[in-house]
Order: sequence, then C-alpha cells, then structure tokens
Amino acid sequence: MSKAEIPVGLKELLQGYAVEVLRHRPANLAEFAVQHFTSVLEKQKQNQRIKKRSKPAKKGVTFETNSNKPKKDEEEEEKEEDTVKCTTGKYNRRVSVCAEAYNPDDDEDGDSEPRVVHPKTDEQRRRLQDACKDILLFKTLEQEQFSEVLDGMFEVLVKPQEHIIDQGDDGDNFYVIEKGVYDILVLKDGVNLCVGKYNNKGSFGELALMYNTPRAATIIATEEGALWGLDRATFHRLIVKNNAKKRRMYETFIESVPLLNSLELSERMKIVDVLGARVFKDGECIITQGDKADCFYIVESGEVKILIKSKTKAGQQDNTEVEVARCSRGQYFGELALVTNKPRAASVYAVGETKCLVIDVRAFERLLGPCMDIMKRNISQYEDQLVALFGSSVDLKH
Repeated sequence: MSKAEIPVGLKELLQGYAVEVLRHRPANLAEFAVQHFTSVLEKQKQNQRIKKRSKPAKKGVTFETNSNKPKKDEEEEEKEEDTVKCTTGKYNRRVSVCAEAYNPDDDEDGDSEPRVVHPKTDEQRRRLQDACKDILLFKTLEQEQFSEVLDGMFEVLVKPQEHIIDQGDDGDNFYVIEKGVYDILVLKDGVNLCVGKYNNKGSFGELALMYNTPRAATIIATEEGALWGLDRATFHRLIVKNNAKKRRMYETFIESVPLLNSLELSERMKIVDVLGARVFKDGECIITQGDKADCFYIVESGEVKILIKSKTKAGQQDNTEVEVARCSRGQYFGELALVTNKPRAASVYAVGETKCLVIDVRAFERLLGPCMDIMKRNISQYEDQLVALFGSSVDLKH
C-alpha cells in the first residue's frame, strides 16, 4: 500500500481554521467550521473572478453586465465606471451587489481609495452635525474618521409617500434622519405591515451594508423631510472597518455579560456592531426616572448607582432619592423599562469616572428580533432586580 499524500494546501487550510477557533472560541465548532470554510470558498471564487479580469475589480462588489453586449462596449462602460464622479442625489444606486460579505481585514487598499467629499455650506454642516450627534454607529469613531463621514454625506430632500428604501433591494446608502416621519414596513404573507416609525431622529439602512444582505424593510416618508446619506463604499471604509476593530476589542467582554452570553456567536458580534460608548463623570446622571426608554447600558468600567424617589406615608412621591442598587463591570441597567414598556423606573448616576456601552433598542430589535424575546431568555435574572426597584415582582411574560 502506497503512502497517502497530504493534499496541497490542506495544512494551511486547517491551520487557518484552528487560528480562527482560538480567536473566537465558538460554542459550536461544527457550525463555526461551516461559516469559516464557506467564507474561505467565497474568497477563492472572488480571487478567481479578479484574475479573469484584465483590470482588478473592487473587493466585495461586482456589477451585473449584459453578456450579449459587444466586448468593446463592456470595456468602455468599465472605463466610465472607474472615472464616474459622485453625485449628491440618492438615486445614484447600484444595479446589483454581489452577495459576498465585505471583509475589512482583507481590504488592504481601502485606506488608499479616494476620499469622497460633498461640499456643504456652514449651515448645512451645522444641521448635519446636529443630526449625527446621537448616532451610535458614529460614537466610537475617532475625530478624523467622523470628519470624513461628515464630508462624505450628502443631503436628500424627500416628499410625502416617497420610498427611501424597499424591502429586498440591494443596499446602496446609509441614512441619518434630520427631520420627518418615516414608516417602517415589512412584507408578511403578501401584506405590508407597519412595524414602527422614525420620528424626526434616528438612522437606518446600515444592516444591508454591514452584512451584505437585501434590505429587510421598506422605509416610506409620511411627510416632507430631510435625510443625510452615506454611500456604500465610504460606509465600508470608515464604519465597517472601525466595527471590525471594535469586535476584536469587545468580543471577550460581551461574552461575560449575563444578558448576552446566551446568544449565539454571530448574534453577539452583531450586537457589538451597534454598540456605542460613553464616558460619564463622577455624579453625572445617566438615566432620569420618568423619562422614556430608548436604550440600555452595559458597564464597561467604573460603577453606577441606581436611585428611586421615595414615597410619603400617603403614597405620594417626593423628591428624595433612595439608593437601591449598584452595577459594576459587566452588569447592565436600563433594560427593565424596555421589558415592561414603561417610563424609566429609577435614576442612575455614575460613581467615579464610568464608561458604559450603549445599545439602542431599535437597532437591538432589528438585529435580533423582538427585544422582549431576547430578554426572556434570562427572565429569572430580572425578578430580583424588579423586586428591588418596584417592591414587588412584575410578570414579564405578559
């Protein structure tokens, strides 16, 4: 019997998988292997397509062409595509985007791509900065990166009943809302259902760009409004590459958070993508009792104290605050108002300098389904907190 020969490339292939396993430490090795080797296969196919072309294609993106067109026409279109200038209209959309995930670690040439700049007046710049100041995706960007994002954004004026994005379409732009009301529609059983709305603030369109998937919903303007758009290439170069660094920074920390450690690896990584970071000074108020809840927090470093307003013997609430709990690294707060769908039940203050990760509830729901379903996976953990805050347990199942 002849000695079996080891196939060329097998050693490197298995070594690459082993390295990724040690980096990510997945709970399910088989599932992780499928994801890993599928990604490897897609990269190989992409490299083969690039080699077939006389001119290198941009990574992660290809365009459909008509195979019946003469070769000369295709070459002329290719030249036009390479020299096309950016326009400020939102209708400069891609015909088709290849369903290959953008891998920022592979994009060695990303920083050398020309910087996109849409000129703005001082007044436009001011309005844009106001619209972007609370966008979580921008919170972890360095100042220079944030300035590039602002430079690359373009204004979009919309009319009532105008479709901004349509479910099933390829992702072209990311949008930040300056003003206007926008319905979120999802097609289910042949019927468009309104599942929510944006009211003069927020952002949308990032998921299709991050994960290279079709649009998950239709967004329609219900009145005249204004948006700021960021094209796909700039979004990848600045936001997605920054998120890749953020994943490496926070993946171990996220695994230690009780609320999130029951999630699959892919779910946890998506959560990291929408994390924002905020630093609070000693004594600074993070949450005010009675306010509407739109996000929750995870303590990365430092400590917070939770206080509720006490009640008089007659049952009336006075302005005296009583400390009921504290949260430190890895613990989370602010999610109870989301679970009970009520205003904030307590106020939260920083103890010393404290850094918190912030998760916007809309982004959380869009990524992982209804927020309540995720919370219920660890429902027993909430009972003690609810007793501490409200004096009695709350049935979260209804």
